[in-house]
Amino acid sequence: METTTNIGAQAIFTPEEYLARERKALDKSEYRDGRIYAMPGASRKHNLITGNTLAELHVQLRNRVCEVYPSDMRVKVSSTGTYTYPDVVVVCEEPQFEDSYFDTLLNPTVLIEVLSPSTAAYDRGEKFASYQKLDSLCEYVLISQDRVRVEYYLRQQQTWDLTEFHSLSDVFQLVSIACELSLQAIYAKVQFPEA
Repeated sequence: METTTNIGAQAIFTPEEYLARERKALDKSEYRDGRIYAMPGASRKHNLITGNTLAELHVQLRNRVCEVYPSDMRVKVSSTGTYTYPDVVVVCEEPQFEDSYFDTLLNPTVLIEVLSPSTAAYDRGEKFASYQKLDSLCEYVLISQDRVRVEYYLRQQQTWDLTEFHSLSDVFQLVSIACELSLQAIYAKVQFPEA
């Protein structure tokens, strides 16, 4: 997710009001604590990384029951009432949706976010804390777009183990979905400024 801005700093919306607005809107917004946060467009690097990651997982999951979704699949954390649009979503159990629109997933297995400078602290902090309340969630991946860095979180009962990867030669396993991602593939065609 790129930067977010608050729509109507004092306005408070119910989840039902948010969904009614969101389903008619031309642009995506996330929802937390009764407030709606607009999501502006993503950068070129952000789009390349998201597309590369989605493509790698799509190929590996193509002939399996798991489904992989791009950032248009909304995820709800029922216990907090938060609605988000992760950059990549994987579900391996029977998908559960909030209602008959089938546009709000309740049981993701893996969530992947591509970090931007304005949202990195939120993605690592409050958003991750909310995601941890999803009983179905097994793994959470944060991918930097300003340097080669992947933060991989694996649920271990009540804790989350963090492993970081910093080299294009690194490959890591997504244990819950039996997939692997190489940083070379994730960062294909992404250029970084010379050090």
